Amino acid sequence: FEWRWADIAAECERFLGPNGFGGVQISPPNDHIVLNNPWRPWWQRYQPIGYNLCSRSGSENELRDMITRCNNVGVNIYVDAVINHMCGAGGGEGTHSSCGSWFSAGRRDFPTVPYSHLDFNDNKCRTGSGDIENYGDSNQVRDCRLVGLLDLALEKEYVRGKVVDFMNKLIDMGVAGFRVDACKHMWP
Repeated sequence: FEWRWADIAAECERFLGPNGFGGVQISPPNDHIVLNNPWRPWWQRYQPIGYNLCSRSGSENELRDMITRCNNVGVNIYVDAVINHMCGAGGGEGTHSSCGSWFSAGRRDFPTVPYSHLDFNDNKCRTGSGDIENYGDSNQVRDCRLVGLLDLALEKEYVRGKVVDFMNKLIDMGVAGFRVDACKHMWP
């Protein structure tokens, strides 16, 4: 959790592979918001800005190298994939992301994907706040914002296509599978 890609690669070669470990789950590898208050919390990785592969664990090339090195010693890589939402609605506007990508949470504008206001569930949620207010209501759980995170409209073919492109890129790089974050907040 939160390891740098180079350190995971070394651990695969030095310990995990030789000792018969079959896999490692890694933190979300994609562009995420950078928060300063509190200072760089672990959960900022769960607030994506886009699907470019750079995070505080390292660059896309370092990720690719780690996947290859781990696979070469028999250790599969499983990605913690955040595909239900983007950053929080109060995430502001600017380039305060792990890749330095510009975004505007308030305008629902994430140009590196690209996603716009049309790609979110803001008009589908039936609560006054736009957030989940009753976790016993499956419609709220799936159509409203989880703790203020901008909920993607996954029923839209365009949005699903962007998610598929992201996941297929990781598969092409050699990952073995995914842990899908917040999957109970998505319609089956």
